Amino acid sequence: MQIVVPEEFKYLYETNAERPVVKIPADVLRQKANEVGKISKKTLLLVDDMIRIMKKANGIGLAAPQLGVLQRVIVISPDSMRPTALINPRIVKAEGEMIGQEGCLSIPGLYGDVKRAAYVEVEALDRKGRELTFELEGMPARVAQHEIDHLDGILFIDKVNPATLHWSNPERDDDE
Repeated sequence: MQIVVPEEFKYLYETNAERPVVKIPADVLRQKANEVGKISKKTLLLVDDMIRIMKKANGIGLAAPQLGVLQRVIVISPDSMRPTALINPRIVKAEGEMIGQEGCLSIPGLYGDVKRAAYVEVEALDRKGRELTFELEGMPARVAQHEIDHLDGILFIDKVNPATLHWSNPERDDDE
């Protein structure tokens, strides 16, 4: 799907020190990320950067390719969940179905409805290299699926119901 960014949203698509998240149409967003072989200091610094950048951008999830790093690392923090890093995450079980609105820090301002599994089990390594299974449902399940898609070069616009796509400024309060 080709996205044409409206003029009033173009400033959101600048990548700089203030806005380090890579935006479409950057090639890195369409590439498959590599497994993390060994969790090194560099991996842990990446995780810390990802959490800091996600929080600063008011995001609830971020994948390493969104920072131009082709490694299978995501951080998620939906529903006031503590920011959690998942290294080499894999969905091993998916059940049910839910439709909900999604946006993406790499496609700022564009939102639409995406069908996802309502429940997922994700196997991943934590920061210490321990193998864990995360059982997620609702919003946390949606966020994990969205971020894991990023690791395979898939964006929410590839799964969205096109009839529901709409632009809304993520920096504006709805009260204004």
